[in-house]
Amino acid sequence: MWGPSYGKADIESGSPALYPMMTERPDLRWAFIRKIYVILSIQLLLTVAVASIVVTVHPISHFFVSSPAGLGLYIVLIIIPFIVLCPLHVYSQKHPINLILLGVFTLSLSFAVGLTCAFTSGKVILEAVILTAVVVVSLTLYTFWAAKRGHDFNFLGPFLFGALMVLLVFSFIQILFPLGKISTMIYGGLAALIFCGYIVYDTDNIIKRYSYDEYIWAAVALYLDVINLFLALLNIFRAADT
Repeated sequence: MWGPSYGKADIESGSPALYPMMTERPDLRWAFIRKIYVILSIQLLLTVAVASIVVTVHPISHFFVSSPAGLGLYIVLIIIPFIVLCPLHVYSQKHPINLILLGVFTLSLSFAVGLTCAFTSGKVILEAVILTAVVVVSLTLYTFWAAKRGHDFNFLGPFLFGALMVLLVFSFIQILFPLGKISTMIYGGLAALIFCGYIVYDTDNIIKRYSYDEYIWAAVALYLDVINLFLALLNIFRAADT
């Protein structure tokens, strides 16, 4: 808890505390948060660049849908991020291995996102990008505002995990028994709500709970939230556009 002397130090340093329960120097936590958002920005810019190349260079997407080798490579690209997550979690605090693994993770996931966008109209992609940006910025600002006033979102963890399990089962059923456009839109809507919750939850953890050495894992968590929210919105708009 704050002590009188610590509150005085905060005022003198000119670094406002992020939340009332802060027990550390605010300037250190702010530096940690800035570092995470710089990494996240680089990841998103890399994703946009790779996805744009895949979408605009048509022979790339044509190769993946017209040949068995391309299909096999596409499956590998989808699996790689899940494989890399394990060593990335283990070596998340070991430089420069963590940055190399983060690069592999981001590139492979960016390629998969690009292939998804390659078979989607530009209007739908633009709508999903704009709405994703608005939602992410709004929820981030709200979470910082709420944390400043002492609100805590740690209670969301179990509920979000349970909802994510339901979503995974739903997607598995969809693969085995496609239920049509309405089902796709319902799935996309549920996924969007869940990952909106995860953006609030993970942002709250970045403000309060992650240690300074966990910046890579914190950036990965937020990056996955943003990408999954974009893909969920893309599913909704794509189903509505057909």
